[in-house]
Amino acid sequence: MQELNLPTYQFKFKVEDKRTKIFDTIRKRFFVLTPEEWVRQNFIEYLINEKNYPKGLIAIEKGLKLHGLQKRTDILIYSKAGKPLLMVECKAPDVKINQTVFDQIGRYNIHFKLPYLIVTNGIEHYCAMIDFDKKDFSFLSDIPNYDEIGILRKNSCFFFSSLFLPSNSPLNNKSLVLN
Repeated sequence: MQELNLPTYQFKFKVEDKRTKIFDTIRKRFFVLTPEEWVRQNFIEYLINEKNYPKGLIAIEKGLKLHGLQKRTDILIYSKAGKPLLMVECKAPDVKINQTVFDQIGRYNIHFKLPYLIVTNGIEHYCAMIDFDKKDFSFLSDIPNYDEIGILRKNSCFFFSSLFLPSNSPLNNKSLVLN
């Protein structure tokens, strides 16, 4: 699999029916190793090992209904009180992160109304903090640790630079859907 812009983690693999599968430590079973699944599994490990997100508060492929259609979030993070707090949309490394990808996670967020959204293809990672009262958002310079999420939200800190956002990114025009 392609090298990602994330730390390296150890995974369990197996071959079944001529397909390589990777073990998901959250769902506790093997899944077909696609490029998107590779990004998802690496990002889960990043959140757990580098950002201290509790394993028990992470849901994978959580279902939702959107305009009568069944959809699934890639990664959903819950607060210690059991409320959804952050959603991650994972794409394969060869998928460009653009407005279409943000539109997708924005539509999903119509259902959840979460204060944090992350989009990653394993190479580029974008984290936005949403202010629904002001109908605005800010890109964070880093993905916050789990314990920082509540502090950032309470203090409404909108002073973050866009470290993850290349200067030539079309996302610099702030057109993320907030609905």
